[in-house]
Amino acid sequence: MLKTLAIIFGIVFLLVGILGFIPLFTPGGHLLGLFHVNTAHNIVHLLTGALALFCGMVSGRASKLFFQIFGVVYLLVALLGLYYQDQAILGIIANNVHDIWLHFAIAFVALYLGFVYKEEVI
Repeated sequence: MLKTLAIIFGIVFLLVGILGFIPLFTPGGHLLGLFHVNTAHNIVHLLTGALALFCGMVSGRASKLFFQIFGVVYLLVALLGLYYQDQAILGIIANNVHDIWLHFAIAFVALYLGFVYKEEVI
């Protein structure tokens, strides 16, 4: 199941990263009119998606490790977002309140899958 979930995460993040480059979906620099994105933010989504997809194709153990690392990283990104508020995180990655709460939600799901969810990994 973790492999499948990692592949799903990968596909979603790749799609979000691609959509972030299409002006029709980013009016005023906000993906779907809500989430502030820029080139760096989109690249992070693409890299995250590619890594998730790769881990999902490799093994359950790789998928579990992905969710553990991904959860911690996205929790840190969410916390940094709280600090930076509507300013770019580290002056690089676009950020706003919608991004912050989405990053918290994603982090908690990933942390659950990486550290709490139990399945035999191969």
